[in-house]
Amino acid sequence: MPNRAFITGVAGPELTAAEREFIRAERPWGFILFKRNVDTPAQVARLVAELRENLSDPEAPVLIDQEGGRVQRLGPPHWPVYPPGAVFGSLYDRDPSLGLEAARLSNRLIAADLAELGISVDCLPLADIPVPGADNVIGNRAYGTEPGKVAAIARAVTDGLEQGGILPVLKHIPGHGRATADSHFRLPTVDTPRNELERTDFAAFVPLADLPMAMTAHVVFSALDPAQPATTSATIVEQVIRGCIGFQGLLMSDDVSMNALAGSIAERTQAIVAAGCDMVLHCNGKLDEMREVADQTPMLSGKALERATRALASRKQPVPFDRKAARAELDALVGRAGVA
Repeated sequence: MPNRAFITGVAGPELTAAEREFIRAERPWGFILFKRNVDTPAQVARLVAELRENLSDPEAPVLIDQEGGRVQRLGPPHWPVYPPGAVFGSLYDRDPSLGLEAARLSNRLIAADLAELGISVDCLPLADIPVPGADNVIGNRAYGTEPGKVAAIARAVTDGLEQGGILPVLKHIPGHGRATADSHFRLPTVDTPRNELERTDFAAFVPLADLPMAMTAHVVFSALDPAQPATTSATIVEQVIRGCIGFQGLLMSDDVSMNALAGSIAERTQAIVAAGCDMVLHCNGKLDEMREVADQTPMLSGKALERATRALASRKQPVPFDRKAARAELDALVGRAGVA
């Protein structure tokens, strides 16, 4: 059966009767989990299975943001703490091979955690490049400030996820690092000239253009489109994301319910689709908003369907590894470099 071109969250650790009915009727393409959905490993695995069961699709993508550091939906006491992205960058500055191996190992371990629960997609890697004075929403989540270094670490992160059978989502394309506001709360505007953006921010994404999925940035780039953030800008989607960067995978919005976007949820959804995003992401689990998104989202078809199908088909079989040894090696790498 066909799906609608949106990904939805749910309200809590168990599905309500109304959510089950919504999933069956509206058929989202996939789901995303947050801390409010997480209690124990057995509970998360049950929730993941029930989401797919109500969609009658055992392969439906289930996403999570499991970066390490302060963005980690799964955490103690049931899941270990992982280092933030800046740790890999610090290691890379001491020895590039150490930084890349730590990034790969950390994300191979994360992938193992996710696979045990049935989660199939991690919203990583980041290729955002922060600058002095930017809002801390990216902060130590970033791998560095030089495009080549960021892209190299992002590739190692991707390798770790893929070796564990987890699909990556590149974010936040074409770049959130310069934002002087947290787009969860208000709309950031970046006034940097286009040639500088291409040299720095966009350049970090170019070597990663082959990744299967990417998530947009709710950021206005005034040199490109002074009226619309990247998520709802046809100019940026066509000229920068698909053009300058060359990304041809599945393009999903960042969360449609974030306050950076203007208008009703329905109007935001319409604008995301009109701009050329393949998929609308809705995260907060509010059923009335979920219904608005579904009402304004088309059935997945055409190029969007092709990209979605290609993304899921790119998922790799897990490569066997020694989990305990990998964790010990990761801890040793981080400890040897003297970074926390």
